[in-house]
Amino acid sequence: MVAEVDEVLVAHRHEALVQDGEPAHPRVEDAHRPRIHAAILGGDTLSVVRRRLAVLAAALAAAASLAGGAHAAGFTARDLTIAGAGGTPLAATLYEPTDAPPAGGFPAVAMFHGLGGTRASVDPLARQFFADQGYVVLAFDARGHGASGGLWGLDGPNENADARAVYDFLAARPEVAAGKIGAFGVSLGGGAVWNSAVIGKVPWAAIAPEATWIDLYSALFPQNLPKSGVLAQLASLVPASRTDPEILSREQDAISGVDLPSLRALTSARSVAGRLGGFTTPTLVLQGRRDFLFDVDQARRAFAELGGPKRLYLGDFGHAPSDFATAPDLVPMSLEVRKWFDRFLKGEPNGIDKLPRVEIAKNPFTGSAQFAAFPSPRKLVLRAGRGAWLTASGRVQRSFALPRRRLETIGTPVVSATVSGTKPFQHLVAVLSSTSGGSETVVSEGGIPLRPRAKPHRVSIRLLDQVVTIPAGSRLRLTLAATSTAQNPANALYLLGVPDGSRVHLGRISVTLPVLQKAIS
Repeated sequence: MVAEVDEVLVAHRHEALVQDGEPAHPRVEDAHRPRIHAAILGGDTLSVVRRRLAVLAAALAAAASLAGGAHAAGFTARDLTIAGAGGTPLAATLYEPTDAPPAGGFPAVAMFHGLGGTRASVDPLARQFFADQGYVVLAFDARGHGASGGLWGLDGPNENADARAVYDFLAARPEVAAGKIGAFGVSLGGGAVWNSAVIGKVPWAAIAPEATWIDLYSALFPQNLPKSGVLAQLASLVPASRTDPEILSREQDAISGVDLPSLRALTSARSVAGRLGGFTTPTLVLQGRRDFLFDVDQARRAFAELGGPKRLYLGDFGHAPSDFATAPDLVPMSLEVRKWFDRFLKGEPNGIDKLPRVEIAKNPFTGSAQFAAFPSPRKLVLRAGRGAWLTASGRVQRSFALPRRRLETIGTPVVSATVSGTKPFQHLVAVLSSTSGGSETVVSEGGIPLRPRAKPHRVSIRLLDQVVTIPAGSRLRLTLAATSTAQNPANALYLLGVPDGSRVHLGRISVTLPVLQKAIS
């Protein structure tokens, strides 16, 4: 049951949109957005991001200077190789200010890139925001990536040992202040930052993980149903010849949702959820408003658990259906990362730790709103008046009227239905989308394994936590089916089908939609 209900809206009989077997609407997603599930973690995408970031940073050089203090005279950059775990060669680039080191040495930042990428993707960030601001920076190709050796192990023990080697390399340099070394990472790199700090006990002085996870199982298998489309794409980003056999042998099981207990154990060893209560390292958590790989819930849970100095930024960037290449708030976000490190590595009293601790970017980006704590949503409950049969290749859709004001979601939507049937129907997927003016924007989606029985029983699907603006006058559309492609062929999050002949009855359908008390965008 929903603990708090602020508004209840009922879809009457005439409001049902489409029944089982009818085609989807031809237009899906905002006109200015990419396809629903374009590249999730491609290295090329992050390279584009940082090239664009370099251009924007140059245009904002004066602002960057004001935000971070006086520029250093310059810096040098040189490629080198570091010995990682087991002597594995890690290809790296070291950026060093040309100024004389301050008393005690320069602060330093290690940078970790995303899956399928290389250190080139963080090069402009290193150059424009850190190396010319008095930081030593080390960016390196993760094992199994780029010019580094070794096998990719999904941020496992070898990656933690590699992070320790990177830290030790920086700490041993005479120009670096050994107690003032921080870490920044994106996506897979963000997971490496979390895991190395909490599990690997690397003593970073401050961290900034971006667009990543703290609970890998719930990110990839929410409610025990695999995000099969995403998992298939992730598996394609690193060649089999460069992947650890432990990971390679589990890829097909992960995509198919087979042997989930074993997958839970594997991902738990690479997750820090439940381990952050005693973790006091200053942490800036960066997460995308709309990200169907690593949703807001991953960041919210991290923020709630953290015991030390902390800040949460929800930005207009991320994995699909957002992207990194066109994110409008990359420069403000990057400046905030540097301010965080300026405060906790340089010791500058710049006030970032005194601001309200939760910041949410507006969409379209025109600034941000700040909150003292993670905002509590109000909940809209939407109810459909009748049920329908769902078949293996079909779908059931319902349309709901919404309050005629602009809304902004935050939190976990819940779709509930009474199910019954005498034939198997292995899982059920729900997609929520807003419709307005002939276009459709996916708000969230999720799914659950299903075991229908003759006696009707209630099931609930918890959807991904997304911050999505819903224009005034929009309607909410719910699609229930075996796959997310039933909502639109481009929606490739949940691809596992059910056998022909599968059939289940869905009745008493309801949606609980959490929204901000007042929209900020």
